[in-house]
Amino acid sequence: MIVRNLRLSLCAALMLGTFAGCAVIRNDSPPHQQLQLSAPIASDMHLPAGQWPAANWWTRYDDAQLNALMDRMLSGSPTIAAARERVLAARAQADLVGAGMWPQLVAGALLNVQHESANGMLGPYAQSFPRLGIDGPWYTEGLIGIGGSLEIDLWGRHRAQVEAAMGMQQAHEAELATAELELTTDAARLYYAIQAGYRLLDLLKASQQALAFGVQAHQSKAAQGLEAQTPLFGMRSELLTVERQIVAAQAQIVQDREALRALVHAPADDPLALRPVPLPMPSAGLPDDLPYQLLARRPDLQALRWYVQASLSQVDAARAAFYPSLDLKALFAFDSLHMNRLFRAASQQINIIPGLYLPIFDGGRLNANLRNERAASNMLIEQYNQAVLNAVRDVVVNGSQLQALDTERSLQDEKLRAARFAQDAVIASHERGLGSQFAVMQARLPVIAEQIALLALDTRRVSQDIALIKALGGGYDTHTGPASTPKSGSS
Repeated sequence: MIVRNLRLSLCAALMLGTFAGCAVIRNDSPPHQQLQLSAPIASDMHLPAGQWPAANWWTRYDDAQLNALMDRMLSGSPTIAAARERVLAARAQADLVGAGMWPQLVAGALLNVQHESANGMLGPYAQSFPRLGIDGPWYTEGLIGIGGSLEIDLWGRHRAQVEAAMGMQQAHEAELATAELELTTDAARLYYAIQAGYRLLDLLKASQQALAFGVQAHQSKAAQGLEAQTPLFGMRSELLTVERQIVAAQAQIVQDREALRALVHAPADDPLALRPVPLPMPSAGLPDDLPYQLLARRPDLQALRWYVQASLSQVDAARAAFYPSLDLKALFAFDSLHMNRLFRAASQQINIIPGLYLPIFDGGRLNANLRNERAASNMLIEQYNQAVLNAVRDVVVNGSQLQALDTERSLQDEKLRAARFAQDAVIASHERGLGSQFAVMQARLPVIAEQIALLALDTRRVSQDIALIKALGGGYDTHTGPASTPKSGSS
């Protein structure tokens, strides 16, 4: 009894001494704080209250041609396809890491034909002693059985690795949404730039027609000696300027169409003919719950949050590596040097192997790894914090610009009405025989110029509306999407 108690005391002392000798965590620091968004974005922004963008946000413009282009692009985009493959790869990696938490069971069989050396350690087996079961030097060993292993995750190292892998998967899913948002907003901007180009060409050609009429009128007067050639050359210069603008507008349409062709993956033999449609009239607004929902609505922010979460889990795994780890291995097999005795009871082999790993002296490797993981995590947190500031800036800048453009358009619309009033007066005089056709054509030029200015404002308003939609995250929402909001880390 005394001997047994002594043995137990020695075992306990050995275990305590061993655990006390584990590696010590040095120079670890708490994680950096992540920025939150709860205050109003901008108190001086007066855009009306609106809804968050829908999933297919471009359908708000009610343009069937644009909808078809978007469907075509999203179904065949290599960028989207690559992002989807990254999601699948991350999901497979998460499954791979998670599989290590479960018991592993394998079955195997071995057939080993060997010739024993008469001069080696097994030299007696190179002789033939039938009574001893030795009939060398040739032997055919057979082994068949099953084995299993289980890692006992006492300190949560493996769980932290699984959470990190799942965080990476969620980050890639958010990056897929980011890629879709980037492509759709780029495609919409190009599409409406082309539509604005069509309208600009129409206005420039109308101006060209009016100027050409004026050039002909001045040519007739100059030929008859009724006026000097100075007005002729002045109007000819204006006509050349408009013709140059027509060439530039046509080139810009081609450039935008080719960029759009690349986005929607139209082949070279596809003319990508787009029917002219009016520009939409944006009615942008900011959601009432903007300060509270923006972080969940921006896929780029959610991707970074999941990367942060994954990094915090990696820190947890690095900390858990300082503590002992346990595993359990077992084997049941039949093993025999004589195949005719393989499945006899005497050939059974049973192994039960509990294992204990204790980090005691590692030359600072574990602490260096922990510092590395902590630094990487803190860098991601600061990158996320900067992205939050950028997201707020994007909303404020795009919202304020759109608000200013609305005011500018209202003023420009008043200016256009004034120009049209003057034109109508000239037309009325001509109809009463008090004015010439030349005066009517010249009165068209200020109206066309104001229409071009209004078109420029409308084009900017559409582009700014799309930019605001992008700043609000498109139709992405973690509350309805596949990813849930990551928890904040406290490692």
